[in-house]
Amino acid sequence: MAAKNAGETMPLDEVVVGRDVLELVSSAMYIDPMTVYREYVQNAADAIDEARANGLLLPDESGDVAIAIDAGSRTIRIRDNGTGISNKDFARKMAALGSSGKRGTKARGFRGVGRLAGLGYAQELIFRSKTQGDDAVCELTWDCRKLKAGLRQGDGEIQDLIRAVTAFRKRPIADFPERFFEVELRGVIRLRSDRLMSPAAVQDYLAQVAPVPFAPEFKFGPEIRAALAQFVELGELTIRIEGNDHPVYRPHRDTYQDDNGRMISFDDLSVSTIPGIDGDPAAIAWVLHHDYEGAVPGAAGIKGLRLRCGNVQIGEHALLEELFPETRFNGWAVGEIHVIDRKIVPNGRRDHFEQNAHYHNLTNQLAPIARDIAKHCRTNSVRRKWEREFELSATSVREAFSVIKQGSLGVQARDQVALAAEQNILKMAKIADMPILVNEASDRNQTISELRGRLQDLMADEHPVSSPLARLPEEDRKRFESFFELIYECSANRVAAKALIDRILLRLE
Repeated sequence: MAAKNAGETMPLDEVVVGRDVLELVSSAMYIDPMTVYREYVQNAADAIDEARANGLLLPDESGDVAIAIDAGSRTIRIRDNGTGISNKDFARKMAALGSSGKRGTKARGFRGVGRLAGLGYAQELIFRSKTQGDDAVCELTWDCRKLKAGLRQGDGEIQDLIRAVTAFRKRPIADFPERFFEVELRGVIRLRSDRLMSPAAVQDYLAQVAPVPFAPEFKFGPEIRAALAQFVELGELTIRIEGNDHPVYRPHRDTYQDDNGRMISFDDLSVSTIPGIDGDPAAIAWVLHHDYEGAVPGAAGIKGLRLRCGNVQIGEHALLEELFPETRFNGWAVGEIHVIDRKIVPNGRRDHFEQNAHYHNLTNQLAPIARDIAKHCRTNSVRRKWEREFELSATSVREAFSVIKQGSLGVQARDQVALAAEQNILKMAKIADMPILVNEASDRNQTISELRGRLQDLMADEHPVSSPLARLPEEDRKRFESFFELIYECSANRVAAKALIDRILLRLE
């Protein structure tokens, strides 16, 4: 038998990196067009953080991101007031592929490919920048149509392809800011209801995923921010979309209206520190609590337990639904998990995290939070069931009162209706005594007492209501009473049956 490591180890004479790699790390990686905004805003946030660290932005100065969307020319421009890239470094950094100086730092992006996200969604992709003191604005233009044609032509060096589809130039400073970075997409492709060109859709998207502040009118905002600020560098941005009156805020508010018109109000907040494998905090979780009477409307942009890293959302709202005993309960939850353990790493598309022991420990630690939310959902579902049973029984009792007061039934049938009413009252009493309904027990007991008193008064009155039947001969009266009893027995709707008998009695008068 040959030795396990027999044979001579030989060096590879040639390693080929094909041009298809460029497509894999650009348009093929970013499936959802809206991620273009996330990637560029994320890079802007890193540049603004660096500007603060270097003293270029004072503590009271905002980190600004300006987004201009021109539907006529199908152009998008995203500009920030971060550090910018110097003239001497611009060409080298912007032509680098999969090479980032952010790796190992606290920056949100570190793979060096996010800036290529726009290649698949425009005819031209243009980067411009300068730093304070530079005497020109550097500009790199990608010809996206030429790039796609080049990718179809077959093999070749990736460096040659990049040189063929890009143009580097320097422009006069003119009226550009003293330091900035901007990306411009020209000839934006129309995709998915053209959401890329919709300021409203962009605002809704960035409100969910970007590091922006809570709205001033959200009462839990300051408390959440204070809890996170101890562990998370929030890096909140002031993002303004041209034409909108207000900057982008997180979508959370105090109340919402669901699809059925029911109001959802948040009345409590819980914050938890999630430990990592080594005992240090791995994440900070916060959950808003409400009455859990149903799912939060999707249009609100807040439903589900959501994951964030660097205060940027990773993936979508359903990422953690498998933690719930019933996945639907994730749609009833509102909360976020801010990952702070740097061993828990977002994947290349930032639609999930790399699957390692640290991430699995995080989800294991989050499972009790999901189970607690599910318990609230189930408990409130059961409570609502018995509340409906109580109200249905009360309605049935009141309908019975109407039938008795109508005076259209004989004594025996009347007693049967009264007995059914008493049975419903007894059922209501049992429901009111349930521990799950203890918070409103006094109101329900008062309702039961009032209904029982009304029933006793009705049955104690030997002549409850004058009826046209009382003036009929006894034989005719009994015939009508039997007929009316039959109507009640055969009708699926007691209210409709009473209305019919009322009309008959009116004719008899």
